[in-house]
Amino acid sequence: MATPRRSPLLLLFLVGLAATAAAVGDAPFVVAHKKVALSRPGPGVERVAVTLDLYNQGAATAYDVSLNDDSWPQEAFEIVSGSTSKIVEKLDPGATASHNFVLETKVQGRFQGSPAVIKYRVATKAALQEAYSTPTLPLDILAERPPQKKFQLAKRLAGKYGQLVSVVSFVGVFVYLVASPSKSSAAKGSKKRR
Repeated sequence: MATPRRSPLLLLFLVGLAATAAAVGDAPFVVAHKKVALSRPGPGVERVAVTLDLYNQGAATAYDVSLNDDSWPQEAFEIVSGSTSKIVEKLDPGATASHNFVLETKVQGRFQGSPAVIKYRVATKAALQEAYSTPTLPLDILAERPPQKKFQLAKRLAGKYGQLVSVVSFVGVFVYLVASPSKSSAAKGSKKRR
């Protein structure tokens, strides 16, 4: 009888899960997502637009939220707009905050950015809490990119709206066939009148 043995393990797991949820339920839980977009304003120059989105998924307010992204070496990257750090006074439960900055580089190579560090204060604890953003994928700075294909837009539109266009076309043809009189029925009608 393996059933009685599984039941205490399942009960223990559920009690542990409930205790964890109760402990975390009244605290802030800050989640950060880091996005990077590359653009080339001119030859030999690449701009890196960084966006950091903060979310408070917890049930309490996070205070003195400081965001710091020091993963960009000053030898290779120069700040064009914004700054790599930001302080948010408070982040209520369910609230979001966003931070943007733009970097410029003239150095070619592969770069792997590390996660940004987020520190915040909880009202019930004296110690600062720490969270990390998602890391970025490796960036190929000033790498040769293949030219865009000529029919890339047409393929994208056909993939996105192709089914809709075909359904609307079939409905249109069906309505046309039903609404227009057929030649054979018009010929029969003219024979009966004679």
